[in-house]
Amino acid sequence: MKLLAHATRNRIEELEKVIEKLRQEIEELRREREQLEKEKERLRQERDHFKEELELARRAGKRQAAPFSKGEPKSDPKKPGRKPGEDYGRKAHRAIPVHADEEIQVFLPGSCPDCGGEIEDRRVENQYQQEIVRKTRVTCFKVHVGQCVDCGARVQGRHPRQTSDALGAAASQIGPEALSLATLFNKELGIPFAKTAAVLDKGFGLKVTPGGLSQALARIGKRCEPTYESLKQHVQTSISVTMDESGWRVAGLPWWLWVAVTPEVTVYAILPGRGFKEATSLVGADFAGFLIHDGWRVYYQYTSAWHQSCQRHLINRCNEMICDASPTAAMLPLRVKEVLLTGLDLRDRHLEGTVSTHGLAVATGRLEAQLDRLLDRPYRLPENRRLAKHLDHEFDHLFTYLKCPGLEATNYRGEQAVRPAVVTRKVWGGNRTENGAHTQEVMTSVLRTSKQQQKDSIALLSNLMRSPRSYVLDIIPPRASPN
Repeated sequence: MKLLAHATRNRIEELEKVIEKLRQEIEELRREREQLEKEKERLRQERDHFKEELELARRAGKRQAAPFSKGEPKSDPKKPGRKPGEDYGRKAHRAIPVHADEEIQVFLPGSCPDCGGEIEDRRVENQYQQEIVRKTRVTCFKVHVGQCVDCGARVQGRHPRQTSDALGAAASQIGPEALSLATLFNKELGIPFAKTAAVLDKGFGLKVTPGGLSQALARIGKRCEPTYESLKQHVQTSISVTMDESGWRVAGLPWWLWVAVTPEVTVYAILPGRGFKEATSLVGADFAGFLIHDGWRVYYQYTSAWHQSCQRHLINRCNEMICDASPTAAMLPLRVKEVLLTGLDLRDRHLEGTVSTHGLAVATGRLEAQLDRLLDRPYRLPENRRLAKHLDHEFDHLFTYLKCPGLEATNYRGEQAVRPAVVTRKVWGGNRTENGAHTQEVMTSVLRTSKQQQKDSIALLSNLMRSPRSYVLDIIPPRASPN
């Protein structure tokens, strides 16, 4: 019995030692787990920090205007300018003017400047110099004022070159050419009123205040309102419209600048919101043509329209995901990008005539089936799930441009129309008043449309200001006749 009791105590002591050892191991594992949890949290915070830094770097690279920074200068930058030799590219020179307003004979000197010998006249070469004549022309209109002998009404004369009937305190005015140039500076090139006034003063000796320019441009905008409304009507009845929007500011408050573009017309609208109500003030809710956009959910409330989601936005999103993801996680964006690029290549080959219309339809169906199989799989990573969900929502609108050959695959027209407005916003911040915003949307629409149609906006505006009545400018494209 004593031996049994002794053995039992030994066994119990051994078990207690084992238990104590296990407790120590458990405690050690618990501490290691806590350390791993802390390390995991640190790595998670570091990952989020790097993601934020990466996003800021990407946004900085996409900025369309100053202020921006490209980082520290390189220690060994490339030499600026064109490279010598074959890498120089095609050489060009300034074109010879079609006419000369003045000819000046440049005769030879009386003797050779090197040795003093006689010089024989061999030939005459032409050299052209195009110059700006810095001269402000003042015209005095002798306005005859009379009275009707029958009704006693006051009557005054009007010359075709006059822009106003105002006399007295308002008798000294700025001419239509100067105001048209100021409109071009401020509304198309984004030069503030004060700097525009400085250009007119230093360049042409024409003194005008920034406030005077602002009031003058508001009057021009009122004269252009019939043209603006006609441009909106043209866009609303067009077959295909590209829409986009960007931030704007009015009286220091956040507004939105909307744009609707066709191949020949651009219409802007500065509105206080970014919803469907604001969109329909530019393009009506019953629009039934093709609507090309970047996938913003508001545009899908156009239920009668045929939608085309921008392919370039989706490809850029895939590129960003590929840069951030592991090789396994990058498989989905890689394959999606391949499908989208295949669609664009298919469009190009159809335009070249190497793919028939029937072949285009068959290949489009195969692309849709390929993409459908990609989206029908479960994805573990949140980024891939979000991409798959977005593509599933956009699925019916990805290849509209292949089903309707000739339709644009990207919203590049909208992006190009927004870019100069973004530059203007970053230079002088937007508009101070709602009336100024209205003038902005009217005049930028007129100027941008004139540029699209390669028409002289200065001549158009000058003639409009000389007219006693407002009329629609000659920038409204004719309606396409039905086949």
